[in-house]
Amino acid sequence: MSDRPRLLPLLGATRHGSRDAMTCLYRCGNACDHPVPNSSDNPYFGDLVDAEVSRRGVVRAGAVGALVLGFGGTAVGALAGAAPAAAAPATPTAPGTDEAAAAFGRPGSGALTFKPIPPNKLDTLVVPNGYDHAVVIKWGDEVVPGAPAFDVHHQSAAAQAKQFGYNNDFVGVLPIDRKRALLVVNHEYTNEDLMFPGFTGQDALTVEQVRVAMAAHGMSVVELERVADTGQWRPVRRGRREYNRRVTALATKFELTGPAAGSAWLRTAADPKGRTVVGTLNNCAGGVTPWGTVLSGEENFNQYFVGGDGAPEELKPKLARYGIPTDVRYPSGSRKWDRADERFDLARHPNEAHRFGWVVEIDPFDPQARPRKHTALGRVKHEGANVIVARSGHVVAYMGDDERFDYLYKFVSDKKFMPGNSWVARKHNLTLLESGTLYVATLTGDSPAGEIDGSGTLPADGGFSGRGRWIKLVSGNRSYVDGMTAADVLTFTRLAGDKVGATKMDRPEDVEPSLLTGKVYVALTNNSDRGKAGKAPADEANPRNANKHGQILELVEERGDNTAEAFTWSLPIVCGDPADASTYFAGYDKTKVSPISCPDNVAFDATGNLWISTDGNALGSNDGLFATAVEGPERGHLKQFLTVPLGAETCGPFITRDNRSVFVAVQHPGEISGATVENPASTWPDGDFAKPGVVVTWRLDGGPVGS
Repeated sequence: MSDRPRLLPLLGATRHGSRDAMTCLYRCGNACDHPVPNSSDNPYFGDLVDAEVSRRGVVRAGAVGALVLGFGGTAVGALAGAAPAAAAPATPTAPGTDEAAAAFGRPGSGALTFKPIPPNKLDTLVVPNGYDHAVVIKWGDEVVPGAPAFDVHHQSAAAQAKQFGYNNDFVGVLPIDRKRALLVVNHEYTNEDLMFPGFTGQDALTVEQVRVAMAAHGMSVVELERVADTGQWRPVRRGRREYNRRVTALATKFELTGPAAGSAWLRTAADPKGRTVVGTLNNCAGGVTPWGTVLSGEENFNQYFVGGDGAPEELKPKLARYGIPTDVRYPSGSRKWDRADERFDLARHPNEAHRFGWVVEIDPFDPQARPRKHTALGRVKHEGANVIVARSGHVVAYMGDDERFDYLYKFVSDKKFMPGNSWVARKHNLTLLESGTLYVATLTGDSPAGEIDGSGTLPADGGFSGRGRWIKLVSGNRSYVDGMTAADVLTFTRLAGDKVGATKMDRPEDVEPSLLTGKVYVALTNNSDRGKAGKAPADEANPRNANKHGQILELVEERGDNTAEAFTWSLPIVCGDPADASTYFAGYDKTKVSPISCPDNVAFDATGNLWISTDGNALGSNDGLFATAVEGPERGHLKQFLTVPLGAETCGPFITRDNRSVFVAVQHPGEISGATVENPASTWPDGDFAKPGVVVTWRLDGGPVGS
């Protein structure tokens, strides 16, 4: 009998919008097929309130309904004549600073004047008229100089550890100067169906193939160069490329920092001091810090472990809270990595799972620096982390725990940010996330319960809104949760949130503050179970029953202080088809708004526009990237900027500080049930079989994107 991993039935797959069953299997280990890990009696939020085109071509679209085939689409990494890179500056430019803006140029007016593209199901990337795009780098391309040429039929872990990894998610671009930058990318997960020809199941993989998959996880750092004076970028292909680097789940060592480092929960037979972890898992979204490093969130790490049934009895409730089954050795969708490394067997090494689920910080400007896992930011299924420097100088990081009915967090550093671009300032700032205060959110609505009837009808005050508080969990080595030490709180942060009555949210994914206004934006992806029998009914933050499309939550901290312990909230966007009365776009004329479903990641351009990428479009179109103003008369005028190929998710996104380039990660193209390497559902980007990759889009006239 084949041990091919079990795909979810269609009904199960729809719990994550229109996400295919294959994606549910590989990305989150069939999370919807298991009980919700949060079995606490904390109230829900509402309970607190009473065509056929060349697959190598660029498709541009003008007004909705018109598609035009154009030139491009092949990987630019193969272009000849790439100039060798010069030596890096002694003081790398930190994104988000005046120095970075000067290096990248000025961003333009910020007006979003591009014509939105139409929803579509094309197996290509579609961008607006007047724009072009190119594949920057894709699975198997060289990262470390000297990496062997990619051969899908003869893969090895040693080769993959030097090549671009699989299923790219977060994208960050850090400028070195106006002509050069470092691309930093997460590799979230692997899909063995689409990686290995002849795949029949996990047990049929050789141990070496398992190690290939482990090496395909992690992160990549790649030096880029600008093409002429355009918004296009390509990898540097000659010279030392001293920054180029692969971080993998296979071999990279990470340093644990913060109050939980060295605690009993993090000690293993291989690491009795509990301070060094091998590898990083399921790296989803992330963020770029003001001091020029990248944060990466370890998300669905639970699916990599086996042997939960053999773990110590007293530990099983904690494992279960993080989605690790404790009644079987091999859970549904198990990757069986214990065949290649026994540390993934919890019956033998029960603490190993505690060493994942952290926010990782990597310094792309120092290839010799060991990446770090910051325990002070808590351990959950981190979608990512994004930081802002508060008026007081303290650094504030915002984070979402991407699970049904889990929580929203923030961290405030003990130390203050040191401005400037000197090595002294940078050395200091590299310690900012090692100590501070961790909070979890509670929220309430401000409308009578009877006004929220599940239809999405606006309440009498004309908007969905309310107030919230940040509850202190731990500060330094002091716990504020009864019965839990600081190490307990940080290692089992979900349990701490349960104890203090945090508000259950519907898969809070990317959380990002605007560097211009300080307001914070949260992507809440969807919840088709809302209002079902035995489930929480609609409430002011989740105003529709059977919510398939999700919404964007806006937080405004009290007095505009990001370190405050109180805030107000509102829903500027309730997603879906604008023709549906249950949608809302900040009061903007919905006849002029693009349809959007399942928001996942958010980002800002240099002028403050909000860009939203989607995952699992439940409206039947390919996923895409959207943009809207969040201030002024154009607030809520959401417009679709691009779509990705069949089966793919739009990840990233990242807009350079000069607003001339938009980067997106095309994750899991062709990830459709039944697809294989030999019988692909997508042939993007090369016309043979699907390969995840990073794309850059730019205006043909060289102007700022969006306008």
